[in-house]
Order: sequence, then C-alpha cells, then structure tokens
Amino acid sequence: MSFHLHKFPLLSRSGVMERLIAEASEEGEEKCSICLPDIPGGAKTFELVAKFCYGVKLELTASNVVYLRCAAEHLEMTEEYGEGNLITKTETFLNQVVLRNWKDSLRALQTCDDIISYDDELNVTKRCIESLAMKASTDPNLSGWPIMEYGGPMQSPGGSVLWNGISTGARVKNTSSDWWYEDASTLSFPRYKRLIAVMESRGIRQEIIAGSLTFYAKKYLPGLNRCQGATDTNSSTCVAPVALESPPSEEDQKLLLEEIDRLLPIQKGLVPTNFLFGLLQTALILRVSPSYISNFEKRIGMQLDQATLEDLLIPNFSCSMETLYNVDCVQQILEHFLAMDQITGGASPSLVDDGQITASPSLTPVTLVAKLIDGYLAEVASDVNLKLPKFQALAASVPDYARHLDDGLYRAVDIYLKSHPWLSESEKEQLCQLMDCQKLSLEACTHAAQNERLPLRIVVQILFFEQLQLRTSITGCLLVSDNLDGSRQSGLAGPTERGWASTARENQVLKVGMDNMRTRVSELEKECSNMKQEIERLGRVKSFTWGNVSKRFGFKLKSRMCSAQEGSISNQNTESRKNEKLKDRQGQHKKNST
Repeated sequence: MSFHLHKFPLLSRSGVMERLIAEASEEGEEKCSICLPDIPGGAKTFELVAKFCYGVKLELTASNVVYLRCAAEHLEMTEEYGEGNLITKTETFLNQVVLRNWKDSLRALQTCDDIISYDDELNVTKRCIESLAMKASTDPNLSGWPIMEYGGPMQSPGGSVLWNGISTGARVKNTSSDWWYEDASTLSFPRYKRLIAVMESRGIRQEIIAGSLTFYAKKYLPGLNRCQGATDTNSSTCVAPVALESPPSEEDQKLLLEEIDRLLPIQKGLVPTNFLFGLLQTALILRVSPSYISNFEKRIGMQLDQATLEDLLIPNFSCSMETLYNVDCVQQILEHFLAMDQITGGASPSLVDDGQITASPSLTPVTLVAKLIDGYLAEVASDVNLKLPKFQALAASVPDYARHLDDGLYRAVDIYLKSHPWLSESEKEQLCQLMDCQKLSLEACTHAAQNERLPLRIVVQILFFEQLQLRTSITGCLLVSDNLDGSRQSGLAGPTERGWASTARENQVLKVGMDNMRTRVSELEKECSNMKQEIERLGRVKSFTWGNVSKRFGFKLKSRMCSAQEGSISNQNTESRKNEKLKDRQGQHKKNST
C-alpha cells in the first residue's frame, strides 16, 4: 500500500525514517520514495503510526497496542526524536492498562503470533502470559480479577460494586476455579502450552491444570465429543466447550493429542476416566504412534476401578475387523491395572492362620474391576468372531480372590456357549473350567443344573457343591443357634447382642422352613401309603407289588416318586377294568349254561 506523506513529520519522530529519507534525497530524485517491507502489523499499523507522527490522537486498545509497540521499536521512535514518543506511550498503556486486566491481557496475547521476531527483545508475550498465569492462579473471589470485565472496575471494602465511588449494593458474584478455561482455549496451542507451563511453575493445583487441558482437548478434538456422551454430568460447575465451525486437520489433531499426553498429570483421579477412554479411542482412529496409545492404556489402567461398562466397549477400528470390540486393548488395560495394583500392594490378599484368604480394605478396587470385566465378557461373548483363546485369556487374567462370586463369569460363559454352538465337548469343558463351582450362588446353581448347554461333568460338579453348600449352611446355622443359646444362658450381653439377635431370627426362619419341609414329606408318605392300600384292595397282580416298585424306581427324589405313583395308579385302573369285564363274562356264561 502506498502512502503520500510529508517528510518532516516522519523524520522528526523516527530514526529509521530519518535515515531512509536522507538516503532517498541524496539520489537527487524529485519524488522521495522509500519502502518499508517489515513493518509489524502491516499497512494498517503503519497508518496508525503515520497519524501519530502527524499529531493525531491515537486510540490505543488491547488489540493494536502490541503491533504499535513492535512497530515503534522497529522504526526507532524513541525519546531522542521527541518527548512522549510512541514507544513510551505504548509501553505505558501496556503496563498500566492491558496487563492489569484479564480480558485485555488475553487479547494482547492473541496478537503476539505475528510478532515472533520481536518476542525475545520486547518480552511482550512473556509479560502477557505471566499476567494471565498470576490472575488464573489467584483465588478469583479474593482478587476480583473477573470483576474487571464482568462486574466493574472498582469494589468497596465490604465487597459491593462501586459506581462513580458510590456503593451500588450489588455483591460480587462468586466464581469457580474453572472460570478461565473458555478464555484460555481461544489461544493457539504454542501460547496455551507456555501459559500452562507458567501456571505449573507458580504452583497452581494439578487438578485445575488437568481440567483446563480437558476443556482444550474437547474443543479441538471433535472425536472426543462423539466418544463421550456425558462427560461433565458429574461436574455442574464446568462449562462446556463451544464446537468449532471448521475442525482442525487430522495431522493437527495428531500433534495436539500427543502434546495433551505430555502435559496431562499422571496422578490417579485427576483426569476423568471416560475422558481418557475418549483420548484412547481418538488415538486409535487417528492411528497415532503405538507409544502414545500405550501411554493412554497405562493411564486408564491406573484408575480402571473408576470406569464403567460403556467405557470399556471400545469399537475395533483395525482393518481386519475380526471382532466387534477391541478386546486386545481391554486386555492391555487390565494387565496395567493388575501390575500397578501389585506395585502399590493393593491386590495382595492377606492370609490368616487357618489358610483362608481374608479381604483387606484395599481389595475393593480389584473386586470392582473383576465385576467390570465379567460384565464386559458377557457383553462381548455374543460376538461370533470372538475366538475362544482370547475369551479365556481375558477371563483368566482376573485373580481368583477378586471374585467373591462367579455368577457374572457363569453368565458370560453361558452367553458364549449359546453364541458358539459348534464348540466341541472338550472345548466346552475347557471353557467351563474358568468357573469355580464352589463360588456360584444358589440361583446360579439352580440355573446351571437345568442348563443343557453345559457339559454333563460340570453339571454334576455343580450339583455336588450345591448340596455341600446347603449342608454347610445348615450346620453353620445350628452352630450359631447353639452358641446363641449358650450366651443367653450365661447372661453375656454386649455390643454384639443385636447381631446375635438377627442371626437368631434368621435361624428361626430356617427352622420354620425345615419344619414345613418335614410336614410336606410326611403328607407325601401318607398319600403313598393310601395309594398302596388302594392298589392292594383293587387286586393288582401279585408280581407287581409295592416292594418291586420301590426297588425298581426308588423314592429318593420327590419328582420321581410322584411320577411313579401316577404310573402305578394308571396301571391299577386298567387292571381293575379288565377284572370287572372278566367277571361279567363269567356270570353271563353261567346264565347261558343254566
């Protein structure tokens, strides 16, 4: 752009302009023409500089002060060429106005991307970042930094907002620690990265840093919003990032994802687990380096006990598409969790004197993960492409002591057998060996005893342990009842009396149930004896006696006894009809012979 200006206003304010005009005048040309190719801010900034040289009052703002400060430095507009020159004016405005206000410091920092060559000399970027870091690391309710933008520039000692020195009575609105997340996300990532580094050096809490990084990643990584449905539902104070009109390219997203991995704190619980799963899925989609994928898996493994089943259902983005979900990734996450748990000593069960494993208070995360993996196995078991070794490896990775009951594992095994009916008997038995029949509940045992998909050997084991469990439970209840009676006779009373009373009530309920069962058995025996007398009275065949029936069928199970009784009654009725017909024929033959 060409500017037609007078020489004297320019050379009287700028050392560079003075030299260039002198050199152009020595050439003897009538028109003095000079070229300024490297003016910071371009032609728009030079127009403001020219107005200042002509004595026009400039309107300095946070958006143009950085360009004017760098342009004044480039043109050598120092105090030697006039009092109150442009360098002094812009420096004063920058220090006394811009750097004291959060929004103005942010706007000035956003304009620093174009003055990189002057950054080391003037330190404008550094000063803006330090100003922002100082305000973000200070309690906003005490310092009132957001008040400069939202509530007014002045505040009374009592906390009310002042207007022209008069108290308005309006109280300053309290803000949370995440008030600056949205503003910081408007910065380019190099500036944002420097801001985070300065904040960490000033001792700002790691959870605040992690929250800001989470907000920034959600804004510039569109895949995170698709991977997470309700990330901030538990945090009512966290603002949601505004989606971009034009998302970054895949290469920029890769670089951002790698930088986020470097900046995120490693401590457990600082970053939401579902956000980490979103980063992992985005990394798998963008096909970033395997080392970064492994880092995300390790981060998730540290807090796997805080995950949900929906988080584990990671789609398989590989080209082969062997399975619907990425089971290998979950396997790696589980291994990282178990390794970390063993290092911290949280997964090792304690042994008592009688050799039984007792659950320690730190065993809870392992138990939660075991329940989570069982639910995941039940979800992926219906995939017909899931191979048996991969299913077995994931199920066997969970330690035995982590499962108090194997009901969840039995459900997963049953679904896998139903979805893979072509498995051989040996493969079915090998799969069922993952379960511990002694750790199945009564409901699971009842279902398993009637499950036709299970191998016969497994069903027999389940029935055996079910009977053993019932016997142990009844014996334990009787022992508790005896101890309770003894403690009552000795007159012992203490804080455990309520526990004994509840145990006694449970024992009483069991006794009532057993009495009802005995009554039912006696009623069935009476019915059996009545049926026997009825059969003998009707004149059954001698060879078909009650003893032969009992020896042949037996009456160990009630269902078989009832079926045998029904069959005998039907046979008996048939024989009685035949005898009556035979008697009628004999009487009629006698009448005819007479």
